[in-house]
Amino acid sequence: MAAKRGSGHGFSRSDRVAEQIRRELADLLRFHLKDQRIAAKMGLVTVSSVEVTPDYAHAKVFYTSLADSAANPAIADGLARSASFLRRELGKRVRIHHVPELHFVFDPSVQEGARLSQLIDAAVESDQKHYDA
Repeated sequence: MAAKRGSGHGFSRSDRVAEQIRRELADLLRFHLKDQRIAAKMGLVTVSSVEVTPDYAHAKVFYTSLADSAANPAIADGLARSASFLRRELGKRVRIHHVPELHFVFDPSVQEGARLSQLIDAAVESDQKHYDA
């Protein structure tokens, strides 16, 4: 990543805030979410990245899930319902004047990677069977 203006360490303040929000949300989702409808599924959720707007009013939270794809709507709904609790808890942990509104966005890259890996494994197995025959 290229260094940004105003940074002595190669990262802008918004990058550092986004990373801190990502770390804190990961902890909150794993250990502090009490909604029993989704708490069990949250162990399978990973916050992959966070993008904050320049004014810190909004944060796009990208997440992945190792849960069955059928659980994705329940996870998305649970995250949306938990957004105010998560935002309030972030306010206690992250030192910024305005805690951003959280918008959760599913990142399908992990599931897509697993699907591609299965396709490759199947192709290799098929080739091996063809070669052995």
